[in-house]
Amino acid sequence: MPLPSSCDVLVAGSGNAGFSAAVAAKQAGAKHVILIDKAPEEWAGGNTFFTAGAYRTAHNGAADLLPLVNNVDEETAKRIDLEPYTAQDFANDLQRVCKGRSDPDISKVLVENSFATIQWLKQNGIRFQLSFNRQAYEVDGRLKFWGGMALKTEDGGKGLIEDHKANARRHGVKSYYSTALERLVTNPDTGAVEGIVVRYEGKTATIRAGAVVLAAGGFESNSRMRTQYLGPGWDLAKVRGTPYNTGDALETAIRDVKAKQVGNWSGCHSVAWDANAPAHEGDRIASNEFTKSGYPLGLMFNNNGERFVDEGVDLRNYTYAKFGRAILNQPNQSAFQIWDQRAIPMLRSEEYRPERVRQIIANTIPELADKLVELGLENRQAFIDNMNKYNKAVYAFQKENPKQKWDPSIRDGVSTQSKAIQLPLAKSNWALPLDKGPFMAVHVTCGITFTFGGLAVNPQTAQVISSVTEKGIENLYCCGEMLGGLFYDNYPGGSGLTSGAVFGRRAGTAAARTAAENARNGTVDSRARL
Repeated sequence: MPLPSSCDVLVAGSGNAGFSAAVAAKQAGAKHVILIDKAPEEWAGGNTFFTAGAYRTAHNGAADLLPLVNNVDEETAKRIDLEPYTAQDFANDLQRVCKGRSDPDISKVLVENSFATIQWLKQNGIRFQLSFNRQAYEVDGRLKFWGGMALKTEDGGKGLIEDHKANARRHGVKSYYSTALERLVTNPDTGAVEGIVVRYEGKTATIRAGAVVLAAGGFESNSRMRTQYLGPGWDLAKVRGTPYNTGDALETAIRDVKAKQVGNWSGCHSVAWDANAPAHEGDRIASNEFTKSGYPLGLMFNNNGERFVDEGVDLRNYTYAKFGRAILNQPNQSAFQIWDQRAIPMLRSEEYRPERVRQIIANTIPELADKLVELGLENRQAFIDNMNKYNKAVYAFQKENPKQKWDPSIRDGVSTQSKAIQLPLAKSNWALPLDKGPFMAVHVTCGITFTFGGLAVNPQTAQVISSVTEKGIENLYCCGEMLGGLFYDNYPGGSGLTSGAVFGRRAGTAAARTAAENARNGTVDSRARL
């Protein structure tokens, strides 16, 4: 398709937030909405494509969620334990996990609009399912959901982008790939954004727009910016998703319109990631399966033969996004995850099957240590000694607490800390002995997902704020990873996609109204030919 010279609303970014904004703009009355992405079409979807498709939302229990999903029959529904996850629960988790720093106005909008936005996505063809494989354990014959999160999309991020693209086509959104945003065009008198300059097919072109929505991701794929903002060593992290999120749109907005910078610029979402995964971009076939999130069921050791995190400090949904940083800080930016026969059957096959990950199998702990030495373990004896100390501590706890029940669906309090023995670094929950061979280990490193620093916005409209005037920049909106102030140090799993949809919907709606007002007033004539 030839690149248009004008439109009502222009959206930059083809992920969950961008598609949500584009469709919302159409539904709010914008006649001509275009979506651009600097990536080629085969890389459409940004980081969304590489997610598990999990959405965190406030809800009142199974009665709220079952009408939204397509994978629960009548008999299965009878076996489900799915407690309500209230707006207060969601708000508490945001503040607890983000250490009280999440912007209260931004987080309030996210929480209070989470369920309505899920319903809106469902109405627009997004196929939701209950996440049995990631968010439920079978306990005493019951399917128990845990961690405040139960929804995912069919086929994960791949299916989500497929559904978003189909929905955009139904609404008449025109998408242009290999189209890079280079500059925001502003009115020299008012500073209002009136269009953009793009690079398309090797040439620059100007597109006039009634309003612009930035949804082009963070800087997680830019090794220079990672080191500059996140700190030394972050150039060595592996990129989980798209290689095209290099911070261009953030820098463009800061340079061209003095957009206000907020949030945790030294923070990011990073996970335990397969050490053998590609370094600089995600694998579109393996996608999220390189994640290695089974550590609460076992232990993690560094190359010195030492544990370095409390694997059971909290439910996985509240720790996986920060444990990547912990691994990055270890010698050689790597670690080993370890399990025995008690836990191996509970690991998710999509992450740990032999077709996806190199399994290191051994019949004894010393034999396992020998095999890990070949992969970088430097202190074999420390590893063996620390495994033995862990097991002694677990048995001591069990002896003192014979009625304490191990339950992976709750914070069960089954730990290494007893009156008889207390480890310097506890495993606070789900501490089982690790002495029943054969044993399995996998080699992991840090995989970076997205960065937390971004632009300040009006929480109600997602309009970008100026660092000069502290007021909204006319005709410019922002959503997705580019929105700053929401996450600090960590995040509650699934809240990123929800944020993208909540603020994408708001940005698109506000942009459409602004474009219509500009057309009526003649402020920006989106139909003008340049």
